Amino acid sequence: MIVDKVATRIDLEKCIGCGLCVSICPLDTLSLKDGKAVITGTESLLCGHCAAICPQSAIVVDGLDPTLRCETFDEQTEWMPFGQPDIQKLLQLMRSRRSCRKYADKPVPYNILKDLVKIGISAPSGSNVQGWSFSILPNRETILELGMQVVKFFKNLNRMAELYPLRMYSYFFGKDELGQYYRNYYSRVKEHIDAFQKNGIDRLFHGAPAAILIGGNPKNGGTPQEDALLATQNILLAAHAMGLGTCLIGFVVEAMRRDSSIKKHIGISVDDDIYAVIAIGYPQEKYKTLTGRKPVNIHYFNAKEK
Repeated sequence: MIVDKVATRIDLEKCIGCGLCVSICPLDTLSLKDGKAVITGTESLLCGHCAAICPQSAIVVDGLDPTLRCETFDEQTEWMPFGQPDIQKLLQLMRSRRSCRKYADKPVPYNILKDLVKIGISAPSGSNVQGWSFSILPNRETILELGMQVVKFFKNLNRMAELYPLRMYSYFFGKDELGQYYRNYYSRVKEHIDAFQKNGIDRLFHGAPAAILIGGNPKNGGTPQEDALLATQNILLAAHAMGLGTCLIGFVVEAMRRDSSIKKHIGISVDDDIYAVIAIGYPQEKYKTLTGRKPVNIHYFNAKEK
């Protein structure tokens, strides 16, 4: 578990000694003494549970922004009790979100992109490390700059995949990665590269005017990939609610994973792994109904039935 120094302050004049903060602290950092909550531990997750549960607002955790401070809408700062959200509306939002591949020629304001990042960081994080990184690509010029670097990578990969000796070497010594790529992706990637270079058809970002890249540094501990993907889901759902379409671009993630020079080219630290790339823009699509999903196999285990 990753822990930090204690940054909690308690206003003893406001504290009524209810003990709620003590009961909720995951590291037993707080205790009751003489009818007041006091700091007795030396470690903290900086989770803010104590401040969130205090009925007297007697606790402050330094370094935590009390709200998301979004710029494009007013945030409701009251905690929503368990069972209060409308589950039907929530599910409708989740099922209405679809990958968008047709975008209007309209820029996404920068403050909206920033708000999406702020919404992203409300996701849970392993050990509360919150070690994610976000990179905003705010316009088509920047999108195309990254796209050209990704195309360059896949052109080189296709040249390697075309060589039978290299595919055989990969089969015996490289878990057949190059052979699998050749069989499953080579033709389609070649077609998309030709369409981009000869006709300017963008089948990578689908013409999106903006993008957000989510990553993290594995050296910081925690669970950076899981954290980044949880933040990604927040952004996808929030974007739909804000009138935006999104699409996850896996080919860019793979290119940046294998070629760190792409990260350098757009100013991302080579220590950061990119786990998700979201194309964002105003959609030209308008659907009429929800659709289904593939059947799911749910495993059920009950110790009482053994």
